[in-house]
Amino acid sequence: MAAAAWGRCLPRAWLRRWGPDCPRAPRAAGAPPLTRRPSLWCRSAGPGRGRHYRAALCVEPKQPLAVEEVGPRPVRPHEVRVDVHFCGVNFADVLVCRGQYQEKPQLPFTPGMEFSGIVLETGADVSTVKEGDRVIGVSGFNGMAEECIIDQKTLWQIPEGVSLREASTLPVSYGTALLALEHRACTQPGETVLVTAAAGATGLAVIDVATNILQAKVIAAVGSDEKCQLVMQKGAQSVVNYSQGGLKEAVRKLVGSVGVNVVIDTVGGDVFLEALRSLAWEGRIVVVGFAGGTIASVPANLLLLKNVSAMGLYWSRYKEQNFPIFSRTLSSALQYCQQGRIQPHIGAVFKLEKVNDAFLHVIQRKSTGKVLISLK
Repeated sequence: MAAAAWGRCLPRAWLRRWGPDCPRAPRAAGAPPLTRRPSLWCRSAGPGRGRHYRAALCVEPKQPLAVEEVGPRPVRPHEVRVDVHFCGVNFADVLVCRGQYQEKPQLPFTPGMEFSGIVLETGADVSTVKEGDRVIGVSGFNGMAEECIIDQKTLWQIPEGVSLREASTLPVSYGTALLALEHRACTQPGETVLVTAAAGATGLAVIDVATNILQAKVIAAVGSDEKCQLVMQKGAQSVVNYSQGGLKEAVRKLVGSVGVNVVIDTVGGDVFLEALRSLAWEGRIVVVGFAGGTIASVPANLLLLKNVSAMGLYWSRYKEQNFPIFSRTLSSALQYCQQGRIQPHIGAVFKLEKVNDAFLHVIQRKSTGKVLISLK
């Protein structure tokens, strides 16, 4: 359903497959033309503080990304230079590269909100990490590059037993799931949680956290039989295929007229409205996104009739507004992963030069779980 909505508004340029050295690919202003010499793309061994590195660049909204070599800059006293190994691809990255996100970086910019890697260099005032540490980071939009400079406070050390690949899946998806379920909805053991777009990265994280951390029961709403099988394997107690009928009626067949206690919605539109009508007395619905392409209006009478609460979650805003909670959720996600209490699902991994294929994979709703860019 969401795929059809996005497919109708896809720019034709997104459907082309641009190579990193394609002469017609968009170029950054003033950037030299790329050469096909293999040596241009090779990186020297060991940490370096002056070499060029590759980065994905959004030069023009709604156009394919270019893969360019860019020059490094010095780290400031509070900053850290990280050798990036993996970067997550999120729906927000697609939106910001189409000029449709609430934040609009100055062009050209490098997308990428979350990454994992190894510390290359630290500024004079950095005390939280040291050279050689394995870390995850939450950047504004600059993670899809072989190197990233970031403030020390938005880096977290990866504990032993957690791989760089696995750790890179945690910040956005599991940070969102933990904030939505614990901080916003105050989910209690034994409550029933309905999650929409449940086979996506955030949806699977919600299933994982709700089931294995909070001991809640999960109804997973998805759009295909294949995704139904996946979410059941990942711990959902029940599943609804909303491509085969209305969500509200399907949920009613599962839980009766009582309804569900919590809804985590990433779709919006009619799916949001049906999920809202599926809430139990004093139920809570958390708006996480609008992957379906439509933002619904909330009928206030529905809030009144069953004393339900509708609330939003803008995950990255917590970084500025309530950093202790933001940081605690990421530390918790790393700890749960080390303990084996959560199992992140990686659906696809693309090389940096295939970044446009990765974006298209997300736009066309083909992805399940987390999509990653590998920088190695």
